[in-house]
Amino acid sequence: MSNPLHGTNAEAAMGPVGPSEMIPEELALEIRRMAHDLSNALEIIVQTSYLLSTAELKEPASDWLSMLDGGVNKALDINQALRTYIKTHTPK
Repeated sequence: MSNPLHGTNAEAAMGPVGPSEMIPEELALEIRRMAHDLSNALEIIVQTSYLLSTAELKEPASDWLSMLDGGVNKALDINQALRTYIKTHTPK
């Protein structure tokens, strides 16, 4: 079984969904709340990363900033995929 949240493609979470694949509404609401909280935490990291990018960083700090940016972008993609998955697997 493939995991639609694996990787960074949010569209992979979409597709036809049968009744047995639906997430109960109460559980979906809690997962949405956690995804929202994760988005808020990631936004702090994104903004801090931007502020660090305006500073003149020496090696290896500039490499570390690049690593941070890559990790944050991956986390943002995964969070978006999670939100898409919840949306497509929750009864309307």
